[in-house]
Amino acid sequence: MYEEHFGLSARPFDLTSDPRFWVFTTVHQEALSNLQYGIASAKVVTLLVGEAGTGKTTILRAAIDKQPIHTHAVHLENPALTRAEFVQMIAAKFALSDHARKSKTDLLLELEETLRERAAAKQLTVLVIDEAQSVPYDLLEELRLLTNIEIDGGKPLSLVLAGQPELAVRLNEPAWRQLKQRVALRCELRPLSLRETAVYIASRIKVAGGNPAQLFTRDAIVLLHQFARGIPRTINVIADNALLGAFAADIRTVTSHIVLEVCKDFDLTASAEFATTHVAPSSIPRTSNQLSTFEQHVVDSAIPQPTARRTDVDFKVTKRDDPANDKERLSKKSLGTASAPLLGLSSAQK
Repeated sequence: MYEEHFGLSARPFDLTSDPRFWVFTTVHQEALSNLQYGIASAKVVTLLVGEAGTGKTTILRAAIDKQPIHTHAVHLENPALTRAEFVQMIAAKFALSDHARKSKTDLLLELEETLRERAAAKQLTVLVIDEAQSVPYDLLEELRLLTNIEIDGGKPLSLVLAGQPELAVRLNEPAWRQLKQRVALRCELRPLSLRETAVYIASRIKVAGGNPAQLFTRDAIVLLHQFARGIPRTINVIADNALLGAFAADIRTVTSHIVLEVCKDFDLTASAEFATTHVAPSSIPRTSNQLSTFEQHVVDSAIPQPTARRTDVDFKVTKRDDPANDKERLSKKSLGTASAPLLGLSSAQK
């Protein structure tokens, strides 16, 4: 809808998992490397933990795609199944016979034979359990049995458990003890930092053929980061709707005020460290260039102000006849000098 308005070839912040828009920040790259190693070395159980929307599914797909040898990946997105449903699902995912879908004995026999053939052909097999924090207790035994399969002294099936932080808590429960003992590698995805958020936004805009510095102001990105709390999925939602809002207002650049209005519409709040200030966002039209008190606080808190070198000349000049004017001059100077580094990061992505 807004692509032509901003000179884009595609919408850069769609929630679809388009490989063209994959952005691997430092934290994503570290998790990706660990996952690649865990899959390639056939670790029995690999754990991937991260908040909802941090990119676990994207990292898993990338890790599997980057394997040097042929890898069979079975992805179970909804593990909230009964034992009978789990047997049917595994049989269907591994393309086993109808008998295997009705009998766990036939399932294990046919699955072991399939894994033996793949191992002989130097092929890897990975079973990915997404949203693993929701796995029912009665499926734990089924997963443990799958990790028991052994062929020629090796484990032909790698299990990857991906889930939210609650997964790490559940692994400490007695019922999960045997499965936790099999965890050979653990990866964690944390939310993005402010710098990583800027790189993430700039990179996706570039892929869509746009100029990051022209589409979002520095203050808009700072505010977006605070309301999204560094979660890529939320960043996408806010950024996409902010572009839509700018298009509707016939504006070429997304300002902090547009971002704030979008966050109000979605009933989002800034991260806890800023919520404690009790500064309410003032109502400013989307086309205004003036920062509200709330936005100014977020900007000043997120980016450290440059420390001026104190010289004899400076000491003489900084006599504060009017403290309010002095503070205003410092604030304006700080915002001006700090604006380049944030979106200037995009040049490193070229």
